[in-house]
Amino acid sequence: MSKSRGNVVNPDEIVRDYGADSLRLYEMFMGPLEMPKPWNMSGVNGVRGFLDRVWRMIIDDRSETLQLNAAVQEVYPSEEQARVLHRTIQQVTQDTERMYFNTAIARMMEFVNFFTKQSVRPKSLMEQFVLLLSPYAPHIAEELWNVLGHTDTLAYVTWPTYDEALIHEDSVEIPVQINGKVRARVQVSAESSEQQLEEAARSDPKIAQLLAD
Repeated sequence: MSKSRGNVVNPDEIVRDYGADSLRLYEMFMGPLEMPKPWNMSGVNGVRGFLDRVWRMIIDDRSETLQLNAAVQEVYPSEEQARVLHRTIQQVTQDTERMYFNTAIARMMEFVNFFTKQSVRPKSLMEQFVLLLSPYAPHIAEELWNVLGHTDTLAYVTWPTYDEALIHEDSVEIPVQINGKVRARVQVSAESSEQQLEEAARSDPKIAQLLAD
């Protein structure tokens, strides 16, 4: 941006129209800090949309009063839900420490995409996610923390930790390509050798048919 070129973006206007958290989040989501990046208002719209999805994931936006979404319940998380949380904690923690803010935000977006589809969202997991979000979008995080039932600021709450046992993949889905095009996906052990991967691919009926000749 250059004042002489008349293309300077006034941050006050962005804050007024999209909120301070949107401006802050977009600046961190644009890419690596050391790289030059073009300003794009559609990107601001995108991160504002993400924050709106975070809000609806936890808050009932159809209620006339500020209250939790009915899907947020005091229940024990399923194994899949716990794995998603702990992988998110691991990835966001590591990316934040390395100042890879854009990829940390991308990990949180994946978390929201997953839990938005869940009919039951354990309250304990939502709380852990809000803590991860707080350095990136502090204003909405404080608001959500309060609605989740906490009276003190989350600024002094201990950063979440992850369980190594829950981030280990027992099995993984591998795409099988032929001539550069994905033809099938096979589920294999995470410890599979190259030979075992090839055998698993050949055992798929579609792949077997394509390789018949």
